[in-house]
Amino acid sequence: MGDRKAELAANLAAVEERLAAACAAAGRPREDVTLVAVTKTFPASDVRILADLGVRHIGENRDQDAAPKAEACADLDLTWHFVGALQTNKARSVAGYADWVHSVDRDRLVAALGKAARRAGRTLRCLIEVRLGEGEERAGAAPADVPRLADLAASTEGLTLGGVMGIAPLGGSPDPAFASLAEVAERLRADHPGASAISAGMSADLESAVRYGATHVRIGTALLGIRPPNR
Repeated sequence: MGDRKAELAANLAAVEERLAAACAAAGRPREDVTLVAVTKTFPASDVRILADLGVRHIGENRDQDAAPKAEACADLDLTWHFVGALQTNKARSVAGYADWVHSVDRDRLVAALGKAARRAGRTLRCLIEVRLGEGEERAGAAPADVPRLADLAASTEGLTLGGVMGIAPLGGSPDPAFASLAEVAERLRADHPGASAISAGMSADLESAVRYGATHVRIGTALLGIRPPNR
């Protein structure tokens, strides 16, 4: 445990140094950007170490990993972010522990999350995932569909519209994708001023994301290391 804590502390310091430099370069205060530690296949013990190091926002992309981990860490003061693709049949489980859902991309998911949140007596902050890059196989809602989907989420009891999320395509500069996301976010705020969150940027491209206004960066590998094989 001691070795792992030292490893995570060193990784966290390196990520914080990158974030501080990115914010300075963008003329933004460091506190403008929330670090979400995406623990994915790593154990609850790593979440506890990160919490001890001061990390309060934890991200997960699979309910089968997230639900037991959130339960195991229920005594900690953490904010849980669900950041992966979400099937409607998992909405009830996710609504039980997640505070934020970053990957809202269709009407049926809005309805399922709203119903599940009401049943759980909770309010979920939802981000509309925006498709960045070409191809229908890309995750997220088409930019043209974002206003309608955002209106639906904002009007659904149990949900609060938080803003947008995006994943830059692999290969090449992420700047065009994050610039596009920033434009979508700006248009959304015109209709929903409170929806100010922009979830963008991961280990490889956080600097670009901060440059284009990210308020939340989702960092996995740079914090926790390479994921275990076969997961």
